[in-house]
Amino acid sequence: MVAALVPSHWVLDLVVHVPDLPLTPGGSARFGLGLWNWPVATMVVEAIVFFAGLLIYARATSARDRIGRYGFWSLAAFLIVLYVASTYGPPPTTVKGLALAALIGRGGLIGIALRHPDAQRVQRSAGYKIRRAATKYATNQSPPELRSV
Repeated sequence: MVAALVPSHWVLDLVVHVPDLPLTPGGSARFGLGLWNWPVATMVVEAIVFFAGLLIYARATSARDRIGRYGFWSLAAFLIVLYVASTYGPPPTTVKGLALAALIGRGGLIGIALRHPDAQRVQRSAGYKIRRAATKYATNQSPPELRSV
C-alpha cells in the first residue's frame, strides 16, 4: 500500500512542478508541467484536490465517537491553516529549523493517529451490499430487503 503512494504522488507532482522531477533515480530526463509558474492556478488546483480527498474520505468512513467526528474536521482545518501559513508566511530562516518543525509536526500527528486508531471506520460500499444480497438470493437465502411482503 505504501509503495503505491510514491508513483501516485509523483503523478500529482508532475502537474505542479517545473521540469525537475526525474522518472528514474539518477536519470537525466526531468519532467514537470510547471503549474507553479502561475500561483493562483496552483492554489486552485491544489484546493480542488484537497477538498475532493476530504469528500471521498468523509463519504467512505464514519465516525465511531466524538474523537472521530471532531478529529477529522479538526485535522482538515489544521491542514488548511498550515497551507495558508506556508503560502503567505515568511520563508523559514534555516533548513535545519524547517526540518525540525516538520519532524515535530509529523510526529505529533502520527502520535494522535496512533492514540485513536479506531476513531474512523470504513463504510461498506453500495456495491458490496448489492453483491451480498445477490449471493444470498442465489443460494436461496433471501435477505430481508428482497423478501416479498
